[in-house]
Amino acid sequence: MFDIDTVRTSIPALKAGIAHFDGPGGTQTPASVIDAMAEALAQPLSNRGTVTPGERNADQIVSGGASEARRAMADLLAAEESAIVFGRSATQLTYDFARTLARTWEPGDDVVVTRLDHDANIRPWQQMAAREGVTLRWADFDPETGELAVEHISDVLSERTRLVAVTAASNLIGSRPPIAAIARLVHQAGALLYVDGVHYAAHDTVDFAALGADFFVCSPYKFLGPHVGVLASRPALLDSLKPDKLLPSSDAVPERFELGTLPYELLAGTRAAVDYIADLSAKSPTTHRRRRLVAAMALISKHEQVLRAQLDAGLLELGEAVTSHSRAQERTPTTLLTFADRDAQDAYRFLASRSVQAPAGSFYAVEASKRLGLGSAGGLRVGLSPYNDSSDVTRLLNGLHDFLRS
Repeated sequence: MFDIDTVRTSIPALKAGIAHFDGPGGTQTPASVIDAMAEALAQPLSNRGTVTPGERNADQIVSGGASEARRAMADLLAAEESAIVFGRSATQLTYDFARTLARTWEPGDDVVVTRLDHDANIRPWQQMAAREGVTLRWADFDPETGELAVEHISDVLSERTRLVAVTAASNLIGSRPPIAAIARLVHQAGALLYVDGVHYAAHDTVDFAALGADFFVCSPYKFLGPHVGVLASRPALLDSLKPDKLLPSSDAVPERFELGTLPYELLAGTRAAVDYIADLSAKSPTTHRRRRLVAAMALISKHEQVLRAQLDAGLLELGEAVTSHSRAQERTPTTLLTFADRDAQDAYRFLASRSVQAPAGSFYAVEASKRLGLGSAGGLRVGLSPYNDSSDVTRLLNGLHDFLRS
């Protein structure tokens, strides 16, 4: 069983009494993650090496032993340790890889992006395509259902497509496209697949190989960790790419993509976040971290889906005054709401006055918001996280009821 009481008591920020539905923008942090970052900074720390204690501590955090950050993220994503790249953010990593991959494109080639995606998986490719004289093709999604189907991608593929960029889960409405099927289609066309997994990785088990992506990017601060970006790929593919780098810096994979000194304290927190998630399956009969992570993510997903069912039922009781734009069959527990004759920003402020935090906007998913007919304003986003409980959902629903009556 998912021990929600233990989860809630392990997160110091929840003592403030706020019901947090802002997890899609960044989750609250467990004490063990905070402690890991503080411990890293409290010990001698310097650039990586083997001579001084500070050098050895830094190296241990990144790549030393069973509990280091690179191995932890490889376990979480079911990827190879030597193909885990760290960066400042998922946006920064996508820009870096877009610049590098764009050097392999030629005029007449094309690149595909989707209107379901966060702008961080659209604009870098659009800007690089314009720079290289490459055609940008748009894959739409069905605004009535929120679904991005395989056919939406196949309609815009060509023999000159070099890359397809698609989200594994919409950060705005939660829709989860069939990535494995899209990957097979993209590879049949001879193109690469770049997957934004930032929202997806917070809510379900990631199996990099099973998804079929060539690149998968995520952000630990969306799953109880610190503010850092992580990209998974294949060692051979990374080895074929030549990014801009400093002459004396390592040319080994994956270090050639990690510019400057890594944020060691954040990597320590990343490892701690992965271990925290694995420990949620404490009764699992195995000590193997990947298996424990799979078990834990199954518990998290089930817990969140139960709360989503409570939320959906409560929203139906509010009637036609509330419209949910999260309608896909496969979706995360993230719901976008708009209100008849009421502004979502007003709902955000009203709920905040009651210590219920559900922000309003388009959350950088500008194209998706426009496709839904909401312009750039978006709506009220209600995102469930592992630390939410039934009383949080009740507070939210009561707050919405009172807002509509006010």
